[in-house]
Amino acid sequence: MATVIPTSEEDPVLAVVRFTSELAWADAGPEVAEPQVTRLCLEAQGCVLAGKFTELASLMLTSVDLIQTRVSEKDLECIMTVICNLVTRAATPQNALDMANLISSKLVQHPDNKPALRLKMLFNLYNLLEDPTSRFAVYMKALELAGASKVTESVVASFKKMDSFLREWNIGKMDQRSLFLSVSNILKDNKSMGKESFRYLSKYLATFSGAAEDADAMSGAKEDAVRAILDFIKSPDIFQSDLLEMAAVRQLEKDEKHGMLYELLKIFLTERLDAYLRFESASSAVVKGYGLVHADCVTKMRLMTLLNLSSLNYHIPYSLVRDTLQISDDEVEYWIVKAITSKILDCKLDQINQIVIVSRHTERVFGLTQWQSLRSKLALWRGNVASAISTIQANKISEEGVQQPTAQGLMLRS
Repeated sequence: MATVIPTSEEDPVLAVVRFTSELAWADAGPEVAEPQVTRLCLEAQGCVLAGKFTELASLMLTSVDLIQTRVSEKDLECIMTVICNLVTRAATPQNALDMANLISSKLVQHPDNKPALRLKMLFNLYNLLEDPTSRFAVYMKALELAGASKVTESVVASFKKMDSFLREWNIGKMDQRSLFLSVSNILKDNKSMGKESFRYLSKYLATFSGAAEDADAMSGAKEDAVRAILDFIKSPDIFQSDLLEMAAVRQLEKDEKHGMLYELLKIFLTERLDAYLRFESASSAVVKGYGLVHADCVTKMRLMTLLNLSSLNYHIPYSLVRDTLQISDDEVEYWIVKAITSKILDCKLDQINQIVIVSRHTERVFGLTQWQSLRSKLALWRGNVASAISTIQANKISEEGVQQPTAQGLMLRS
C-alpha cells in the first residue's frame, strides 16, 4: 500500500481522514461505506472550519484504532505525523495540552505493538509542542511506554539532558516525584545503570519533607525506601549516600517490619566492620531475609571502614588497618589498593614505616555537616589566596620603589 501523500490542495488532515475512513469501512461494501466516509469527511471538515482540533484529533484516532493492523508501519507513521501536527493549530496552551494528552494516551496503548515507532511518534509530538506543561506530560507518557515495552534505549539517552529539562519544565514537587521514580524504575532493569537508578531513586525520596501534609504520600513510599537501602548495601560501587537524612527513609527506623534494615543502613554509613559483624551474628535471619549476601556485606564494610579510618587520621598505621578490618598483615595493601581502584581513596603507601598516607577520601555521608566543613575550608583557602596576592603585590611595589631611585641616579650621572 502506498504511503499517504496528498496530491492536491486538499488539507493533509482531510486527506488522512478520507484514507483512514475508506479503509475502515472497506469491508462493509460500497452502499454502506460511502455514506459513512462522506459523513466522517464532512464532520472533519466542520471541525477544521470551527477550529475544533481536539475533537478532530479524537475523530482521527478512532479511525486509526480500526486500521492500524491493516497498514504498513510507514503508512501508520505518516498518519500519526499528520495527527500529531494538529497540536500546532491549537488556539491556547490548554488546547494543545488536551490534544497532547489525547494523542499520547492513544500511543501508549498496546505497548508491545510497534513500541519503537510509538516512542518515535511521542518524541515527534514532544518536539511539536511549545508549552512546557504539555511537553512534560508527553515525556511522562514516553517513560510509561518505554517501561511497559522494555524498549528503553531512546529514553535512557534523553536522561543526559535531565537538568536542562527540569529547568525548562519548572515542575512542582509532585511531578518531580513521578518523574524521578519513573526514571529510576526504567534504569534498574539495566545492570550497567544501577548507580544512576539509585541516584534518581534518592532524588525521589528526597522530595518528601516529613511535613504533615506529606504523611500519607510518604507512608506509601516505604517500599521505595527499602529498595533504596538494599540498592545501596548491595552495590559494589556506591559508597556515599544521604539516605539517613531523608524523612522517607527515617520513617523506617520505628517501623515494625523494616526497623532492623534501617539499623543496618546506619551501620554501613556510620559504623565499622565490627558493628556489622555483631549485627549479623545477632540477626543473620534479617540479612538473609532481605536477600543480602554476608560475604558481600563484609567486603563492602571493610571498604566503608577504611573510609572511616581515613576521615579520622591522614596517617594510618598498617597495624590499625589490619586490626580494624580484621585481616592478616599480608592483606593490608590488597585492601588499600582495592579502595584506590574503587576511586574512594587517594593515598601513598609508606612500606618502610608501614603507614598509609591519605590525600583524599570519600565521605560516606555528605550532609549539612559536611557542607559546612567544606564551606569553612573554602573560606580558609580564599583567605590564604587573598593573603598571598596581597604579599606579592606589596613585594612588587617595594621592588619598584627600590629600582626607581637607581634609575634616576643613572640619569643624573649621564
